[in-house]
Amino acid sequence: MSKFRLPDETGIFLVLLVVLGVLSILSPSFGTVHNGLTLLLNGAVIAFLALGQTFVLLTGGIDLSTGANVAMTGVLAAVLMRDGLPWLLASLLAIGAGLVLGVINGLVIHYVKVPPFIVTFSTQGVATAVPLIITGANSISVRQAGFSWIGQGRVAGIPLPVIMLLIAAVAAGWFLTRTRLGVHVYASGGNKAAARLAGVDIRVVTILAYAVSGACGGIAGLIATSRLMVGFPATGLGNELFFSIAAAVVGGVSLFGGTGTVAGAMIGAVLIASVSNGMNVLNVSSYWQSLVIGLIILLGVSFDTYRRGLSGRSLLGALTANSRQEREKEPTAV
Repeated sequence: MSKFRLPDETGIFLVLLVVLGVLSILSPSFGTVHNGLTLLLNGAVIAFLALGQTFVLLTGGIDLSTGANVAMTGVLAAVLMRDGLPWLLASLLAIGAGLVLGVINGLVIHYVKVPPFIVTFSTQGVATAVPLIITGANSISVRQAGFSWIGQGRVAGIPLPVIMLLIAAVAAGWFLTRTRLGVHVYASGGNKAAARLAGVDIRVVTILAYAVSGACGGIAGLIATSRLMVGFPATGLGNELFFSIAAAVVGGVSLFGGTGTVAGAMIGAVLIASVSNGMNVLNVSSYWQSLVIGLIILLGVSFDTYRRGLSGRSLLGALTANSRQEREKEPTAV
């Protein structure tokens, strides 16, 4: 009879429950349904970025351009609507621009062999400059009322961005665990050389991961812009990148690649959003929020490194034991 095994996300989920319980005790208004929906709505942008970041981290890379992507796609959508395009078409084109940014990242990383950190740091600068250039560093008001539905709409009382996130997370989780290409994403992050020898097309996997991250950044940009109904060049250039990486890492997605789940990253995003929202409710300075999230990232990465070290030692021990057994089986020369 097989033993029951708790999901890998159990630990971070219990931490989330403890944080929610403590914050509800400290502030009764935190535990209300209204604040809960507000928390999820505010966390939708971070969660979409964390979802895209998960794909990239699983391949052993990192995407530093996600926050700038939010600003670029949001301003691009506002400019297109100002120039007369219907809001739906403008939104699709903006997401397409985010997707193209991700594809460019993947192409340069794979073919030019530049480290992901350098490539995405460079495209972060490009994506930051584009909205400033096309707007002259000015905000652009959105006049098409239908666009507000993306960030402000509700279905059965649930904010539309939350529903969009749930659909995207379920689809991403199914893709990574139930399709061959999804398994290849894990394989390429675990050991690229071995994955290549096993027939994994590293080129496709790399471009796919960064394309997904770019598209998720584009969707996050639309949500942020739709909520304000203003295309602002500085949107997404605050703690969004910082929080998206924190959400994925705290949720169990390894910075070294090959380990993690979408469910864990989404729980991590809710945890980060809860800490941020709770500190706002408690009137704690925003400076302390960065400190707390920074410590959470440090603890998450430290635990991941320690866990990897244990796994490595266990593997080394197993290999050593097998080698010793093989030597003992060999006949002794007379």
